[in-house]
Amino acid sequence: MPFFCYRDKMFCYLWVHKMYKQPYLGMIEGKRLTHPELIIEKRARMKIMLFDPAQDLPLATITDILQQALTFYQ
Repeated sequence: MPFFCYRDKMFCYLWVHKMYKQPYLGMIEGKRLTHPELIIEKRARMKIMLFDPAQDLPLATITDILQQALTFYQ
């Protein structure tokens, strides 16, 4: 699983959803993030953002979520 750290702390990861068979971005501090594209499902701490592999990545949305998450690591 590709996992990314920021300042030696877990930040986010990329994986494929088992049920939907779609790639997603998982945010470790997702519970603290408020964005309409993030889904919490049954996770206690993390939220995910699903991607449609047939479409381009929504770079503005991803950037917004990552910038919001960085505030918890400052």
